[in-house]
Amino acid sequence: MIALKSTREIETMRRGGKITARVLGDLMRAARPGVTTRQLDRLAETGIRALGGEPTFVGYHGYPGSICTSVNEQVVHGIPGDYELREGDILSIDIGTTFEGYVSDSAVTVPIGSVSKEAARLMRVTQECLMAGIAQMQSGKRLGDIGWAVQAHAEGHGYGVVRELVGHGVGTRMHEEPQVPNFGRAGSGSELRPGLVLAVEPMITQGGHAVETLKDGWTVVTADGKLAAHFEHTIAVTQDGPKILTLRDIGEHPDTRLYRPAEENAASA
Repeated sequence: MIALKSTREIETMRRGGKITARVLGDLMRAARPGVTTRQLDRLAETGIRALGGEPTFVGYHGYPGSICTSVNEQVVHGIPGDYELREGDILSIDIGTTFEGYVSDSAVTVPIGSVSKEAARLMRVTQECLMAGIAQMQSGKRLGDIGWAVQAHAEGHGYGVVRELVGHGVGTRMHEEPQVPNFGRAGSGSELRPGLVLAVEPMITQGGHAVETLKDGWTVVTADGKLAAHFEHTIAVTQDGPKILTLRDIGEHPDTRLYRPAEENAASA
């Protein structure tokens, strides 16, 4: 069952989203060669709690960390540990905060030092995929419009779109209905209505879309060993369009109109 959120609930989620965004921004600045993923995890837990939130991920189905730290070919759910980040790595950081009973969820992929042009392009296009999906979150549109926009942008640049993992509704629980695939057919699926809050999270690969899970039971990697990137926001559908509840103060442009198809930009000009 899809639960629509009230204005009050969305405001609470926005306040929690500010904690998520602020701590994620701190992690982005701290991620550099020589830093371990466990150090980032400790920074995240300390930061979330200092701002009045609780780390959502800790203990979730037994997950041991406050964040997920996925490096290079790791798509999602990498467990923080002793790995020291190296020059040229790309690191996906996924973070969740519970604030006054409501969850906000966000992710970003960052370069560690100087990275290859190919890695930088993958990160850029994946972030554009996220914003393209968010641009479709207009009242009256359909769930399939989000996945269609993500898939079209990714595949248009020659990248793969992970099928086995999807975005999701979010609220008092981290994973609520509906599921939000990063692929699909425009005009299909449930209607988007004001009060719907989604975590949209493209997971895009340099090669094929197939993935596999490592023996730790958590870390998902590309089956062909090629790089992957992951970006995510928590967004509310409103009468005035999508409202990003986890918008950061660095490295983002909040105007989703930049990522709509050309014909939609012309119609809204």
